[in-house]
Amino acid sequence: MTSVKQALIERKAEQNVATGAVVNPAMPVRRIASVDVYRGFVMLLMMAEVLSLQSVSKALPGNSFWQFLAFNQSHVEWTWLSLHDMIQPSFTFLVGVVLPYSIAGRKNTGASHSSIVMHAVRRSLILIFLGIFLRSMYAKQTYFTFEDTLTQIGLGYTFLVILSFYSKRVWLAALTVILVGYWLAFVLYPLPDASFDYAAAGVTPGWEHNFRGLAAHWNKNTNLAWAFDRWFLNLFPRESPFLNNEGGYSTLSFIPTLGTMILGLFAGNALKASTAQKDKVKFFVTTGLALILAGALLHVTGINPIVKRIWTPAWTIFSGGICYLFLAFF
Repeated sequence: MTSVKQALIERKAEQNVATGAVVNPAMPVRRIASVDVYRGFVMLLMMAEVLSLQSVSKALPGNSFWQFLAFNQSHVEWTWLSLHDMIQPSFTFLVGVVLPYSIAGRKNTGASHSSIVMHAVRRSLILIFLGIFLRSMYAKQTYFTFEDTLTQIGLGYTFLVILSFYSKRVWLAALTVILVGYWLAFVLYPLPDASFDYAAAGVTPGWEHNFRGLAAHWNKNTNLAWAFDRWFLNLFPRESPFLNNEGGYSTLSFIPTLGTMILGLFAGNALKASTAQKDKVKFFVTTGLALILAGALLHVTGINPIVKRIWTPAWTIFSGGICYLFLAFF
């Protein structure tokens, strides 16, 4: 139950980020029902952890109904996804969706670009330090970690705010540079050689979820992001040297996570536009399907696998497409 409470605190903080619109107190507050219901749905998915459906499934072996529910209440081991894996990208996506409303609200109060950026910097720092604080609650000393949802959003949020001042063409260019550049950086990082210490990395060379060929550059704890954390996280005081993250999560994931927020920024811009409702839904559905198809093609061709835990470019695209469909539905 302690982990559930901690998760609730984190999700509440994420919710505060996603509802960060600042409006003129003299004007009525206009809620975006689709965003509120979408956020509520994701909160429901997260809170469903208290139902312990996996325990029910284990108690009823062979029951496909409970197996299905249990699978979608937990994270996949490495590749592809369950419904539970859509919690974090949905919250991240919604940060981008509400940003056009937030920026417009602050401008209505007379805020300048520089004051908006400074506000974003403060919010980013609060999220980063709040994430570290929550991860340190039951540790003997401060546990410096940057792979959780709060710090990931915090690390990219200021960049998102700055991008929001520019045109959609700049947004698209930034998204392309982020995804292609991140993909290329992983490809250029060498694969493990015969002397690689798999035990220290917390994995085995024959793990059933390991990829082969080009996709092997995104295997668990043998990739660029893991190597970066072996250096970066050991710069901070620790009870023991950092060797690996058991789940394979990494600090550098904030870069493609920013890509998810940019996809949300496009969606928020369309949602805020004065176009017909049916045109907005059409845009969300067509964009969502196109992104899902593109992400799936990257995966099946071996160009880039869909892995949520290290937020591969294919995951950014694929999960972003699902977020668009969720938004269209709501």
